[in-house]
Amino acid sequence: MAVQLSAPEEIVWMKAYIMERERYDGADMAHLLWHCAAAMDWEHLLRIFGPDWPVLLSHLILFGFIYPGKSDRIPKKIFAQLLHRLEQDEPANTLSPLCRGTLLSRTQFLSGVRDGNFRDARLEARSQMTPA
Repeated sequence: MAVQLSAPEEIVWMKAYIMERERYDGADMAHLLWHCAAAMDWEHLLRIFGPDWPVLLSHLILFGFIYPGKSDRIPKKIFAQLLHRLEQDEPANTLSPLCRGTLLSRTQFLSGVRDGNFRDARLEARSQMTPA
C-alpha cells in the first residue's frame, strides 16, 4: 500500500513545540534525531524554525544529554551556528515583554498573560492565531 510520509525535518519541527504537562514529544524528537540526523537537510530545518531556533537548540542539547557521546550525529556546524546565535542574541524589549511559553503549552504560561504582565506570542502576527 502506498502511503505519503512527512519529511523528518517537518516532523521534528512539529514535535518540537509539544511540551505540555500531559504530553511532551521530546522522546520522539530524540528518536528522530538518532535515526535521521545523518540524512536531514539541516539548512531547511534552520529555515523552518526561523526565529524559534532556540527551541531547536534546546532539543539538540537534550539529545546530547539523552545519548551521551552520540552528539556527533548532529553536525558540528549546526551546533556552532546556533550557539553563536545564542551568544549574539539581544535582550528582549522589557517595555512590552513577550511570553513565548504559550507556543509550547496552551495552559502552563497563561497566568502571566492573563494578568497582563506578558503579551501572548500566539497572538503575534507571525503565528496567525486569534484569541478565539
